[in-house]
Amino acid sequence: MANIVVLFPKLEDAKSIRNLLTRRGYPVSSVCTSGAQALAAADHLGSGIIVCGYKFPDMIYEELYENVAPAFEMLLVASARALSGGVREGVVGVTMPLKAQELLESLEMIVSSQERRRRRKKTIPPKRSERERKLIEDAKALLMERNHMTEEEAHRYLQKTSMDSGTNMAETAEMLFSLMQI
Repeated sequence: MANIVVLFPKLEDAKSIRNLLTRRGYPVSSVCTSGAQALAAADHLGSGIIVCGYKFPDMIYEELYENVAPAFEMLLVASARALSGGVREGVVGVTMPLKAQELLESLEMIVSSQERRRRRKKTIPPKRSERERKLIEDAKALLMERNHMTEEEAHRYLQKTSMDSGTNMAETAEMLFSLMQI
């Protein structure tokens, strides 16, 4: 489930939104009344969604969006007039007066989108640096020389050891070198 930060200038409004979200099963990580508080909460959480109003005591939503980590999405709750001028790309807007169902549907859309991106990112193998590629190739060469393995067997051995130990292949190759040189 996504980390949710609720940010409105009036604490009562922020608590009302938090209560609505928690009743519907969305855990709210932080309730804030200023942009600075929201940025601090976002830095602590790393990723998630900020549900916020248009203007805060120390900044407006655009400044917040520019300064928050890219792993955060924003759900802006604002008047129809404020939204009529358009919102920044990447920000989802919900008009006031707030309809609970509209807010929840918009939030669910953002959560689903984040989840799809997270799953897609997991399926893409990580890009290895030149150093990591060389380390893995050298480890395979060592296994082939000392243990008389084929390249495919050495690669599979590194893969399996990597999965069993919960490390990536480059770290496994480093462990192999440290063990073989004892």
